[in-house]
Parts: sequence; structure tokens; C-alpha cells
Amino acid sequence: MLSYQHHYHAGNLADVHKHALLAWMLNYLTQKNKPLSYIETHAGRALYDLAAPEAVKTGEAAMGITRTAGWFAKDHPYRKSLESIQKNHGATAYPGSPLIAATLLRDDDTLHFAELHPGEFTALRDALWHYKGHTYQQDGFQLAQSLCPPEPRRGLLLIDPSYEVKTDYDTIPRVLQTLNRKWNVGILTLWYPILKSGAHLDMLAQLQQNHPTALRHEVTFPPIRDGHRMTGSGLFVINPPYGIERECKFLSDKFRRLT
Repeated sequence: MLSYQHHYHAGNLADVHKHALLAWMLNYLTQKNKPLSYIETHAGRALYDLAAPEAVKTGEAAMGITRTAGWFAKDHPYRKSLESIQKNHGATAYPGSPLIAATLLRDDDTLHFAELHPGEFTALRDALWHYKGHTYQQDGFQLAQSLCPPEPRRGLLLIDPSYEVKTDYDTIPRVLQTLNRKWNVGILTLWYPILKSGAHLDMLAQLQQNHPTALRHEVTFPPIRDGHRMTGSGLFVINPPYGIERECKFLSDKFRRLT
């Protein structure tokens, strides 16, 4: 349960998909001069070094953000977050979703980050020490249920598990249904892998049955290496913000050229 460490995969193509859409949604929310809440259930360590042995070993960042950085205009919020982190932490730094949120959100916004892994939590706390936000070393699903509905009620929740715990596929539809009842105005966002095994399909069928108006956006890409089980990335968004379809189309067009 506590063995997954994202620094082997940071900056990969799934991160590009997930983080570009996350940055777009957060930027959309900040266009209105009202404070918001941001909650993450599986925050990870927040800051990664793409020159570290773990990242170099897998080559996923080289096939990911290194290859795709030119997709994004200078005013794109994802690129602005990347450049902000690299300015402060060096050219090979890569932000996880907590730092993307911390760089894009404002002083009067409220941020909550859960991470259960002891080492990853320590790194998360250290990476965020000079940013606004609350960190919790606890189960993220439990934290989200205890916080919802948050104050302020505007905002976004990101569920981004490793899926190493196989029961996540069964747990997530129930958790999202509960959170949606508690926080019916929140943008509830789930990341999931597209797997050769199809392990994600039953979960998605249940999610779509429970939330028929939600947005489902998927991109596919070539396997990073022989035997790699993930062939794409998906986001399931309850209460998607207006205009997100254009950003989804932009990313779909870009990813299609990789295949």
C-alpha cells in the first residue's frame, strides 16, 4: 500500500495530460474574484527532479514533458507553473499537482493536501513550507469526506491514486458519489490510467451510471517501454467548468500526433 513513489514517473505523458487540464481548471476558477477550496487526496511529494536516477532510469519524463513542453503557449497556466517552479528550483525541477495548485492559486484560497506514505509526506511538507496550504499524513479519502463540503464552497477536488491498492477501483465510485452529495457544487476530478488489462473499465461504467453529465476525457499514447501496462490517461470530471471541452480538444489533437 505504501510502496508507490511517483518520482520514477514524474513528468510522464499521463502527468502532462492531467496537469495541463488541472492547471486550466484552476486558472478558470481564479478568473472570478471569489476565494475557493482545493483538496487533494493523494498528493505525493509535490516536487521532483527529472535528472534524478529514478526519473532517468524509466525515461518517462524524456518521453513526456521534455518532449511536449513546446505544445503550450507562454500564457498557458501549465507552462506558467512549470516556469515558476524551474525558476525557483532549477531547470530539471518538475511540479506535482500540489505545487501546480500552490503556484496558481491565491492568498485567500484554501488548500488541503493528504499523503499517507511517510517519506512522501515529509517531502510534500518540505516542498510546500513556504506556500499556503494544509498538509495531512492520513488517508485521503477519509480527509476529503471530513472536509466536504469545504469552506469556501467554490473549488476543486483531485483524486489521483496510484491504483496499487486494487480495491480503489471499487472504492472510488462510492467515494465520489458521497462527495458529490456533500459538495454538489465542487468540481470533483478523478485521474485514472488506461490499462491494457481493462482493469479501469468497470469503475468507469459505474461512474458514468452515477454521474451521467460528467466529462470523461482520455488520451492514448505508445507504451513507454516493452511490457508497460499503461497506454493512456483519463480524467473524469463531475461539474466540469465551462469551456473545458476546447482544452480537451487541444490536448487530444496533440496526443494524437504521438501515436
